[in-house]
Amino acid sequence: MPGEAGVWVLVLGEMSMFGVFFAIFMDARAGDRELFARSQQHLGIAIGLVNTIVLLASSLFVVRAVQEVQAGGFGRASRFFTLALSCGLGFMGGKALEYGEKLHAGIYPVTDAFYMYYYVLTGIHALHVAVGMCVLAFLRKATRNPSRRPKATTVEACASYWHMVDVLWIVLFPLLYLI
Repeated sequence: MPGEAGVWVLVLGEMSMFGVFFAIFMDARAGDRELFARSQQHLGIAIGLVNTIVLLASSLFVVRAVQEVQAGGFGRASRFFTLALSCGLGFMGGKALEYGEKLHAGIYPVTDAFYMYYYVLTGIHALHVAVGMCVLAFLRKATRNPSRRPKATTVEACASYWHMVDVLWIVLFPLLYLI
């Protein structure tokens, strides 16, 4: 298993927490399918799809960065971390655009149960993206410093967190936008 055991405990804990959130959301949706379907129609599938592609690309860049670190190519790893970080910024920009559109249209967390879940779930996910971006920025800086190269296990552990963020979005996107 790549990385360090402590990070896997964190990742599994976070995924378990989101699993509970997803179950609560699905139970609420089962209780009022009509409201959830009507509210869901106001979501921009295009923005959600672009955000999905952006996060998948970021994971590819992180994978490439890890491979470069393992091969001793720290300069190239830094460039891949820069690309992944740029994708994270793009995702957050898309999410800010989407939130802005919703708020401008008068759709708030208190509008209805669907939007309460939408804002809470995507907001908690965005917080995880922000933490992941800090991790990517750290890795970017660390791989640029010739005197303090990060250990491969550290890079793998950080990459595991970023991949968790992506996996969570891969569940959130269809759950909120498509189903």
